[in-house]
Amino acid sequence: MNLKYIIIAAFLAVGLASNPSLAQPRVKKTVFVIVDGISNDVLEKIQKPNLDLIARQGGYTRAHVGGEKGTYSQTPTISAVGYNSLLTGTWVNKHNVWDNDIKAPNYNYWTIFRFFKEQYPAKRSAVFSTWLDNRTKLVGDGLPQTDKLKTDYTFDGFELDTIHFPHDKLKDYIHKIDEKVVDEAASYIKSNSPDLSWVYLEYTDDMGHKYGDSDQFHNAIRMMDKQMGRLWEAVQYREKNFKEDWLVVITTDHGRDAKDGKGHGGQSDRERSTWIVTNAKDLNVNFRSNPGVVDIMPTIARHMDVSFPKEQAFEVDGVSLTGKISILDPVVKKENGKINVSWKAVTKEGNVKVWLSTTNHFEEGGRDLYYLMDEIPAGNERVTLDISKLPAGFYKIVLEAKYNNLNRWIVE
Repeated sequence: MNLKYIIIAAFLAVGLASNPSLAQPRVKKTVFVIVDGISNDVLEKIQKPNLDLIARQGGYTRAHVGGEKGTYSQTPTISAVGYNSLLTGTWVNKHNVWDNDIKAPNYNYWTIFRFFKEQYPAKRSAVFSTWLDNRTKLVGDGLPQTDKLKTDYTFDGFELDTIHFPHDKLKDYIHKIDEKVVDEAASYIKSNSPDLSWVYLEYTDDMGHKYGDSDQFHNAIRMMDKQMGRLWEAVQYREKNFKEDWLVVITTDHGRDAKDGKGHGGQSDRERSTWIVTNAKDLNVNFRSNPGVVDIMPTIARHMDVSFPKEQAFEVDGVSLTGKISILDPVVKKENGKINVSWKAVTKEGNVKVWLSTTNHFEEGGRDLYYLMDEIPAGNERVTLDISKLPAGFYKIVLEAKYNNLNRWIVE
């Protein structure tokens, strides 16, 4: 190599070193955690140094489960229901998991795992869980209904092992399983770095059910915080020593009843009250506006560069908590042969296409015919649709904006 090319190569090397934007981008990874049954008012009372440490990197917000109260999307504040709302980014009227029996999930509404593996089949997923059904029934691992989706690494099912974890009335065996799950998740993330991981822990909810608002419940939350510290250390190790960009999201699946904290399942404010802790840097106005558990799935998708096919994107109820968004807070109301539609413009950039369908074939694996009813500037924040010539009874309305979609139903 002659002197001229050596000098050019040296300049290029210096340029890449001094300008990280020209270097190879960091590999994106995500771990999301569900710690069961902690309302936000309780969490905020407890010293939680590790959750606070993570939140200082990104943020903490109060959030909610339960769908839109008193409407078609009202969703029971029950564990598996909340998990599946996170996984699919939809409320119960779509994903069809109404309780912990998980009798008939509607797999036409894909989980984040299926979207991820369909788009990136060579990338690796992992589930670390104190409850086997999370993977086998909700994710639908290996089922024909999910096109035999397979999780690459699994660590679950220990609640069925009564030899190593004999069941006791105080539920101490669940704490031991949680500890084992966290230890494995932290170790596996540190050594193998799966691309998309779900960690689920149960003990806090068990203590809530048994003791309600109590020292035992509060102590379980403190234990959980220490567990989150171990996971966070593993993530930090990966970010420090490897070119990885980790999204960490920690949340809960429901709150607790207002009477004594022992129950949940209804629509009281406290049962619907949840929270989100994340290290995400680019948090938007949706994060600070009492987001729903359904907003976590599109947030993960945005971080992992997962795109949704248009028909499926029209069904997702959540809106990303990071990055640019266009519109929020849709309201639809039918009267006198018209539907009045309004929204809040986060940015006036671009137009909003207003789509309408009078069918719901999607829930059965079919396709819906959407009519483009109007297209107007996002900043207008409202439109009136003439539906006098359309069939009555059911309407799906989708607002397609530059950076996000919103959807609502009218069910008569």
